[in-house]
Amino acid sequence: MAARPSAARSSGRIWLFDLDNTLHDASHAAFGLLDEAMNDYIGRELSVDAVQADHLRRHYWRRYGATLLGLERHHGVRAAHFLEHTHHLPGLEDRLRSHAHDRAAIRHLPGRKILLTNAPAVYARRVLGALGLAGSFEAIVSIEDMRMFGQLRPKPDARMFKRLLARLKLVPQRCVLVEDTLAHQRAAWGLGLRTVWMQRYLRSSAHGPEAGARLRRRPAYVCARIHSLQKLRVLFPVSRANA
Repeated sequence: MAARPSAARSSGRIWLFDLDNTLHDASHAAFGLLDEAMNDYIGRELSVDAVQADHLRRHYWRRYGATLLGLERHHGVRAAHFLEHTHHLPGLEDRLRSHAHDRAAIRHLPGRKILLTNAPAVYARRVLGALGLAGSFEAIVSIEDMRMFGQLRPKPDARMFKRLLARLKLVPQRCVLVEDTLAHQRAAWGLGLRTVWMQRYLRSSAHGPEAGARLRRRPAYVCARIHSLQKLRVLFPVSRANA
């Protein structure tokens, strides 16, 4: 993962951005379609009915944080095969919803920007391309990059965060994780990263662990809550020494 020129590092800040329900409204664009695709895949590959397929998808997601982990560990499903057959998502680009001010904020935010997502790389590139943000990130760290010693370790696995920091030579105290999922922020905060809870798309979300969350409460491991990515420059201003 090649870094961009030194000008991209002028603020000394490293931004780790989640993708779904952080940069765009994934509950509208993708999550429903993904649920259906995963249920169809589970039913077909494991020879179970629709009710059991839906149960397994939900059960493994709650237990492991990702349905794929349960399928891989308990049923021998190959990750590449699962990701390929569940992320076709025809018409995804036409369904994407995001805010122009958020997109502009990303483009003009000083510092290094890395996308850190539990989604596959092909999907991440499609979304970033459709949002006009493909050139805004120096690297995409997707679920394919989160395998350690033969096991997938997606967010919120602290071991994966530690490996990422070491691999990219990142100082935790200079990193800010911008996420919609609290469990991921808890793990990152425990390693010394700053954390920002993006809430713009959560109130209408019927998907994900924060669906229906009491959004007024800010856990101790969350440094700030925001509804717009424009707030990031206010919360983390560029120092004069790095301007």
